[in-house]
Amino acid sequence: MLLPRELIAYLARQLVTKLSPQIIETTQPQAVAELFANIITEELLVEDRLNEEVREILSQYSDYMRREGVSYQEMFRRIKNTLIAQRKVIRASGRDTGDHMKLSRDKINDISHKLVAGLRKAHLARLKRDANEVRLEMVREMTELLQMEERVDRAARQKIRSQKREITEGTEEWDLLHRKYYSEELKKLGIDLNR
Repeated sequence: MLLPRELIAYLARQLVTKLSPQIIETTQPQAVAELFANIITEELLVEDRLNEEVREILSQYSDYMRREGVSYQEMFRRIKNTLIAQRKVIRASGRDTGDHMKLSRDKINDISHKLVAGLRKAHLARLKRDANEVRLEMVREMTELLQMEERVDRAARQKIRSQKREITEGTEEWDLLHRKYYSEELKKLGIDLNR
């Protein structure tokens, strides 16, 4: 998934904190945060499931790609783009769309619509402003948090690159170091994902 589950939970809690009580009113902030986290997680899982489907399709054509000299990455991109267009999926990865955050602006907007709809359906909070104003405030808050997360991610990656020996991204060692440095960078900002 593009964002760690802990960060999604933190993002959801922060949204509730920043929106209450001026923009939304709730007596169940924990339930609203859980609702937000579930909606965001489900939206990000859509693209993960799509990626898995593309991998499955490509596994059936490995002989063809080898014979024709077609790269796995190129075929992956083509098939994924075709499925995204057919299913009208909003691309989650901001880096694929030129945004400087992990999530694209389009995906953030889409998620904000679903968060407001989820709030209305669950009857967990009262909107104190127009639904679109609430949604725009959600977009602003999510964008601010995701920009901060991007800086943290870059700092963690820079720490890994500054090691005496090269550590290849995707390896278990790289993943462990990234998690460690990522957590350290967040704590410097006063953010503990476990709270």
